[in-house]
Parts: sequence; structure tokens; C-alpha cells
Amino acid sequence: MADLLVSHLGLVPYAEALTLQHALRQARIDGRIPDVLLLLEHPPVITRGRRSADTDLVLGEDFLREHGVDVITTQRGGLATYHGPGMLVGYPIVRTGDVVGYLRTLERALVSALAQEGIHARQRESTPEQNLTGVWVGGPDELTAQGAPLRPDGTPVPWAGTHRKIASLGVHLSHGVSAHGFAIGADNDLAPWDWFTPCGLPDVRMTSLAQETGRVETLPCLRKRVAVAVARELGLRQRLISRVRLEVLAGVPSATSAA
Repeated sequence: MADLLVSHLGLVPYAEALTLQHALRQARIDGRIPDVLLLLEHPPVITRGRRSADTDLVLGEDFLREHGVDVITTQRGGLATYHGPGMLVGYPIVRTGDVVGYLRTLERALVSALAQEGIHARQRESTPEQNLTGVWVGGPDELTAQGAPLRPDGTPVPWAGTHRKIASLGVHLSHGVSAHGFAIGADNDLAPWDWFTPCGLPDVRMTSLAQETGRVETLPCLRKRVAVAVARELGLRQRLISRVRLEVLAGVPSATSAA
């Protein structure tokens, strides 16, 4: 079984992580490294995909920057999304020839990882009007005759009865190798989602593992579960590797050693 090199990077500025992704992707294209999964967090940033429109930023870039949120346009598919501390961001640098199948594979992995956290998550089928790529929880069928369901801490599930998005996906392929990936709500602040139109869905309700369960500090365990689940769905064997070692293996300049 081939390896999936998994590197836990901690909090990394978006631009720095993007540069690292591009370098690792080139190394993967050249055959210098096997498939890789980067797991990390970002300082607050809204990234726009290739189909994003200026109108997605409802309150404007100036407002966002004044509130500490950077705005960056990327090459990935999809529309505008948010990354911030407490969210688990995953960048698989893997060889694939089927973008749609690859997205479905990542969704299944995240659904599996969330199930181990007690979350009944699922995929949804997109329509011509709405791109529902990602991972969702809730919906009208969660309501019962007894009323709203309860979280493990005994409090009602917020926004019960509505479809809530807990993970977003957007990828970009070059020479058959992926970059960008997914972001899962864990312990993050949900307020920034109200400052723009997430994923081109004006009525979407974003959520997080903490919001759905009432638990705190959910990210460390979720990070481990996601690494295992992604490796399994890709048919690979997880092998942990430090960032410095990964950069040496790939033959790319090390920002950490330079610092």
C-alpha cells in the first residue's frame, strides 16, 4: 500500500500555505514525493474561487479588513469561503484524474470522521440552481414529534430543522495533481460567515462541531480522525512527517528553517 504523508502544520498564514502547496504539488508532479496531506489552521481569511463575484462580499473588502479578515483570490474551484482559527483546513496534494470523484471521496472521508465525533453528517446532491458540494448536517427530517433534537450536553441543537454546512470543499488540478482541499468547522467563531455570501448560497447556515455538540476543544481529536479517514478513503497508508522533513524530501526551500 502506498503512503500518504500527513503533516500537522499548526497556524499558518494563507499565502505561506499556498506557496508551500504549489511547491509540493510540483514535487508530486515530478515524482519526488508520494501523496501528501497538510492539516493546519489559518488566521482569519476569506478566499474567493474562480467563480466568485464581487457581490459575494456583501459588506465589502474594507469592512472585512477592518475586522481583521484578509481577502485573497485563488485558483481553486468554488466560490467564497472563510478560514479562521479553530477550523481544520486540509490540503491533499494527491494524484487524481477525476475531479468529481475526488471531491466525493473527500466528502465521504469527512462524513466518516464526523460520525466518530457523534455527528450525523452527509453529502447532498447539487442542483442546476445550487452547488451543494461539501458536508452537511441537519435538515427537516431531524425534527421529531417531541420537538428539536438535543445536543450531548442536553441543550437544543441550534437551527434544528435546517440544512447546516459543516465542511466546504474546493480543489484545483494541475497535471493530474490536486491542491487546495477542505475546511471543517470545529471550534471557530461563526460570526464572519454572516459578513459575506458563503459558497454562493445566500441562505446557507454554517455550523461547527462545537456548535453541534456543545463541546469545546474539538479540533485536536477531529484532526487525527480526519487524517485517518482521508488516508483510508484514498486507499493509502498514513505516515506522519514533520514540515521540515517534508520540505527536505520534496527539495523545496524551508520557511521554518529560514526563520
